Amino acid sequence: MKKMDLRILVVLFAAFVIGVSSCRKTNDAEPEQETDEYTISDNGSGTGTTTWKSGKTYFIEGFVFVNEGQTLTIEPGCIIKGKAGQGENASALIVARGGKILAEGTADNPIVFTAEADDLNGSVSTTDRGLWGGLIVLGKAGLNSTPGESQIEGIPTSEPRGRYGGSNDDDNSGVIKYVSIRHGGTDIGEGNEINGLTLGAVGRGTIIEYVEVIANKDDGIEFFGGTAQLKHILVAYVGDDCFDYDEGFRGKGQFWYAIQDANEGDRCGEHDGGTDPETGTPFAIPTIYNATYFGRGADAGKRTITFRDNAGGHYLNSIFANQSKGIDIENLADAQDSYAQFADGNLSLESNVFWGVADGTAEGIFKISGPGANAADSIAALQTFAAYFETANNVVENPGISKNNPVPSNPQADNLAAYDGSWFETVSYKGAFGAENWAAGWTKYFSE
Repeated sequence: MKKMDLRILVVLFAAFVIGVSSCRKTNDAEPEQETDEYTISDNGSGTGTTTWKSGKTYFIEGFVFVNEGQTLTIEPGCIIKGKAGQGENASALIVARGGKILAEGTADNPIVFTAEADDLNGSVSTTDRGLWGGLIVLGKAGLNSTPGESQIEGIPTSEPRGRYGGSNDDDNSGVIKYVSIRHGGTDIGEGNEINGLTLGAVGRGTIIEYVEVIANKDDGIEFFGGTAQLKHILVAYVGDDCFDYDEGFRGKGQFWYAIQDANEGDRCGEHDGGTDPETGTPFAIPTIYNATYFGRGADAGKRTITFRDNAGGHYLNSIFANQSKGIDIENLADAQDSYAQFADGNLSLESNVFWGVADGTAEGIFKISGPGANAADSIAALQTFAAYFETANNVVENPGISKNNPVPSNPQADNLAAYDGSWFETVSYKGAFGAENWAAGWTKYFSE
């Protein structure tokens, strides 16, 4: 063999040995471990169609969207933590119109949305609010605002993925089940905080069941139009209203539990009909069975529910307790308002139980307010409400509940209103709970 050929052979052999040694080092070492923590940000491409895994923690940095055409699957036991920040640095997960979230936890293994500061061992209390943003779901169902679609509050108008509204009341944004949303509501600008769960034009094809919103700085759940249907919902210790709707919300609810902090929070229910215009159609006329609203106490000066801006709505077989003021219905000088909705049968309270609300009388529990509530109107309304209270089978009775034990020791089962439609479960009790506490174990409120 020539000398030059020998040199080439030596070089090639050395390269081969080095290559084999490198491969062997990689293969002989411990297999590389998949990380348990991921930071998720969004450069405009969204999350993509992907799965967030059980046992992993995902840190939301800024506004992260599930874009149109994408599906985000979140497995049971997954932890999602929003990073701290306000204004343009706020963190939130936003499901855009045409996107889909499949977040289906279990009672034994719920999905938790919380703040980065929450180590999940109780160091963050049930009243620590505003530590991150929240969960926003935007759909294609109908609104009553002009021009039929809107930009969700807090998302700049320059971001087209923040639009919601359309004409498909059966729209399906996915599944949210056995999900706990904690410590949200950071300020996103000009005193505007994110709700725990925001539903903008979400359609009735979406499944939302067994959801907790706790310690949010603004509202617990806010509905902007749409036809969303929610069962087994717990809202606790929020800084503003527990359940808030607007823009022609026409959905359904059953087994809703609201608990207010004695030192924080406004109404259990703030119910508005429309914004631009207030009299826009379709009217806001949701139907809610089996709610339990437990208020802030006799000295807080807060209302149980306010109907205004032409809102209607129906509450049936529900329990309202421990609130200094009752049901407030707005009466304007105009012919079309929430009091007109009551007169037209689009606003009703039937077969409900009141205890520790206002002064315990029909006249104290039902109030009329607003520019149209002159003396004559007020007297007529009070007489109307006093008669209506009894004819609609409402009662003042102690159901035997507390904020920490919502299962009645004195169950109320007389004169139940009939259940309307196949979506509602037919039960033999009033309020959100029968003989068992369905919120025990998987919620923060009932597990600490």
